[in-house]
Amino acid sequence: MEKKFNRAMEGRWALPFLGVACAVGVGSIYYNQPLLQVMGATFGRDARAMEFVAVATQLGYATGILCFVPLGDVAERRSLMMRMYAAVSVALLLAAFATGLIWMIVASVLIGLMASVTHIVVPMAPDLVSHERRGKAIGTVMTGLLLGVLLARTFAGWIENLHGWRTVYVIAAAMNLAFVPILFRAMPRMEPRETLTYKQAMGSLWTLFRTEPLLREAGILGALSFACFSCFWTTIAYMLDGHYHMGPSVVGTFGLVGAAGALVAPFAGWLADKRGTRFVVTLAGAVLTFSFLWLWWAEQWNVSTAAHMTAMVFGVIILDVGQQMMQVGNQTRIFGLGSQVRSRLNTIYMTMYFTGGAVGSALAGFAWSRWGWDGVCILALCFIGLAGLRHLTGYSRTHVETALHVPNAERGRA
Repeated sequence: MEKKFNRAMEGRWALPFLGVACAVGVGSIYYNQPLLQVMGATFGRDARAMEFVAVATQLGYATGILCFVPLGDVAERRSLMMRMYAAVSVALLLAAFATGLIWMIVASVLIGLMASVTHIVVPMAPDLVSHERRGKAIGTVMTGLLLGVLLARTFAGWIENLHGWRTVYVIAAAMNLAFVPILFRAMPRMEPRETLTYKQAMGSLWTLFRTEPLLREAGILGALSFACFSCFWTTIAYMLDGHYHMGPSVVGTFGLVGAAGALVAPFAGWLADKRGTRFVVTLAGAVLTFSFLWLWWAEQWNVSTAAHMTAMVFGVIILDVGQQMMQVGNQTRIFGLGSQVRSRLNTIYMTMYFTGGAVGSALAGFAWSRWGWDGVCILALCFIGLAGLRHLTGYSRTHVETALHVPNAERGRA
């Protein structure tokens, strides 16, 4: 099966194809962020109530990663992916026709659950290349994922400005549904490489978490950095509207600008291969710290709107560069722990990652309502400070290869 997969997917289009698959899936959970204010106007709800939509989506995503992504090690992956993309489209249609906040929250949870298909895709990337190119391969696929995250906001903001927020979800549903036949034609059947039951796979998650300090450290750093990242993207719509009376289309444009930061992913992967993942994670933390100090400082400027927007654009690019470097560094680390358990390693890491994002979104909404942009920036810097403390006191030496305590585990180099 593996040879057939490699023959079908090898070549220069293999990794970009997986990147597109990631972008299509992950975009589904970010359409709501620039739309929260206009959806709130439809439902007659304020900013604090509408934050539950963003939080519900991220919690649903974290739950989906925990419950569905381990199937990538024990089930036939093409069929699994096709079913989940179809289910995402149904959940998006439920959101499109929501008549109240509760309905929207339920639909958002379902969108998050099914959109976790993205993280069945990501662990395929290292299988397509040699060990020495693992970081670069992950960086290429993660470029697609981050472009999906950022351009989803752009797409949502622009479409809402033209046709209303419900149209965003209808078009997104059609995109996900169209990807089902594309997967059927582009990918071969992909049988699992281990003969485990779902119960055994789920049971091994705790073993992996308990026995792998590098995995725990990567998960904590990922959660805290994504909490910081979510602080900005959850509240930017309110800041721009409150200060400059700018709507969702401008928020979407910030997503387009931030997409430039996604292009750093292949470089981050190359840097991880050459200088080591710890170096990349350290650099990412410094970049994230600078980005929020800049965004906080820029908001205090007494300058024209054009000058302020230029400063914000620069800050968004730096923020996205730092977040992408952090993600590539962390995932390159954990995927070196064993090729046969990559879906489960990714399950643990991404569950922690999006739980951190949900916490960041919830606290950012509270900070905005109480202290405005100052509170949001201080909160984000606290998250990065905690990540830096964990990094400094964490797993600093080269990871020693020892057998994982899971069935048929295969080791790699972190």
